[in-house]
Amino acid sequence: MDVKRSRSPRAPAEDDKKRAGGWRGSGVRPEMVLVGFLLTLPLLFLVFGGRWGSSSFPSSSSSSSTTSSPPVVSKPVARHVDAGDRGATPQGQKPVALKNVSASTATSVSQDKLLGGLLSAAFDESSCQSRYKSNLYRKPSPFPLSPYLAQKLRKYEAYHKKCGPGTKRYRRAVKQLKAGRNADNSECKYVVWFPCNGLGNRMLTIASTFLYALLTDRVLLMHVSAEQEGLFCEPFPGSSWVLPGNFPQNNPHKLHIGAPESYANMLKSNVVRNDVDPSSVPASSLPAYVYLHVEQFQLKLSDNVFCDEDQVMLGKFNWMILKSDSYFAPALFLTPMFEAELAKMFPQKEAVFHHLGRYLFHPTNRVWGIIRRYYEAYLARVDEKIGFQIRIFPEKPIKFENMYDQLMRCVREQRLLPELGTAELPPTNATADAGNGNGKVRAVLIASLYSGYYEKIRGMYYESPTKNGEIVAVFQPSHEEQQQYTSNEHNQKALAEIYLLSYCDKVTMSAWSTFGYVAYSFAGVKPWILLRPDWNRETSDVACVRSTSVEPCLHSPPILGCRAKRDVDVAAVKPYIRHCEDVGFGLKLFDS
Repeated sequence: MDVKRSRSPRAPAEDDKKRAGGWRGSGVRPEMVLVGFLLTLPLLFLVFGGRWGSSSFPSSSSSSSTTSSPPVVSKPVARHVDAGDRGATPQGQKPVALKNVSASTATSVSQDKLLGGLLSAAFDESSCQSRYKSNLYRKPSPFPLSPYLAQKLRKYEAYHKKCGPGTKRYRRAVKQLKAGRNADNSECKYVVWFPCNGLGNRMLTIASTFLYALLTDRVLLMHVSAEQEGLFCEPFPGSSWVLPGNFPQNNPHKLHIGAPESYANMLKSNVVRNDVDPSSVPASSLPAYVYLHVEQFQLKLSDNVFCDEDQVMLGKFNWMILKSDSYFAPALFLTPMFEAELAKMFPQKEAVFHHLGRYLFHPTNRVWGIIRRYYEAYLARVDEKIGFQIRIFPEKPIKFENMYDQLMRCVREQRLLPELGTAELPPTNATADAGNGNGKVRAVLIASLYSGYYEKIRGMYYESPTKNGEIVAVFQPSHEEQQQYTSNEHNQKALAEIYLLSYCDKVTMSAWSTFGYVAYSFAGVKPWILLRPDWNRETSDVACVRSTSVEPCLHSPPILGCRAKRDVDVAAVKPYIRHCEDVGFGLKLFDS
């Protein structure tokens, strides 16, 4: 669907009048203003005379308190645009007049800051500017929100506020946990999430855990490690999802596949049994908490907890600790006791992360400042935005030349970018003067740890014109060379690039990349996926395929069949489950 993306809202005309009135009534004499201006000219030249060229993101520490209202866009603006330089224009390049595409207003009824009821209105907007403004940079969602899901979220928010940290109920529950007791008929139950792997994995597992909390009436609490501090705003009004530092079971090193508190190990040691009627088991007879290790192990989820009898038993525990590196939401759709509720929450199955992700994850003002400044500087006034996300995995390294050739094959086969012409001949349908602003401008945003893809694509469109006269600008916000899981600054940049990718009209991404999954699911667009070569080959015969869904892939599906002790290919029996395009044994939700 070719829909122009909304741009930054204009400042209301009344503000201009007030400013003008304030100037006229201030009593300042024009002669004084003229003299002051002349005296400051040398200083202005010294300060602003240099050329600004950004080779990376603006510093996260600069302008962190800047207001989030996007800059005023009132008329087409002439700007230098060509193949990039990460935001700066090479000297000597002729300015191109850019189009102001569908500038929107803050009061436009077409802009629903609550996303159709997905978000709560009970927040102070200044505390988290991205919550109500990030949607201004995207096309409207292609997935209508289920009224039942909106109702479910409001009910959960009230429950979280009643039982969350700082409440009497939370203190009572922690006291019982410290005493080693699992009380009968507890008013509040909890699931505590612990992190694993990189930012993309973490966002996918947090959303999965939150969905599990919705289905099982638990309060979601999140262990925030140092590298994750300051990334996300609080998603629930009047309370916090951050696990207090004095939580008694706050040691991540105890959480592993062999932990005795693991549900799977409790079954093996007969601490709990799932072959008896769970209703006959009093909660007070169980341990104080249960640990779910929902992490992939040999490409399978290691803790098989997606059976009804297991879920009934797990429901007896007031405290649950969960650690995962996987998007296990599809596995919840395979649990019979959850199917009816999920059908009401998500009539469109492939909108699960699209809705939950946009509900939960709102960059803090510090990170939002990075996103907003970069977008407005380089992406806001182009006709189309194409995102390329390239990820090379250490377990299956691909040579740069092979990966670049595969990307270019995908670009040619899918006609993602205009063809190149020759420098000697003018484009066949170009206007006489590109500066008139009649030529179409496409921006390519590259998200990669390496700068080589940017350099080559930028050079290609810098050195040669396109056949149809379109302008292609190429940008790359950062290139960190290697992933740094434990760096807070690295994660800020990663989150900013996820959001920038999610503002693109088209996305091409590397297979298996959770970073890419999050971006295209936020956007609600089906990406082109660059397939991995077979393990014994260096190149892939097929350059890319189009995803059938905007849902992320569950790389490591559980072994289902439950007490039957047999593996079941659920993609063959469930109409809303398919194997992933990039991970043949993986599972993803989709709508036929």
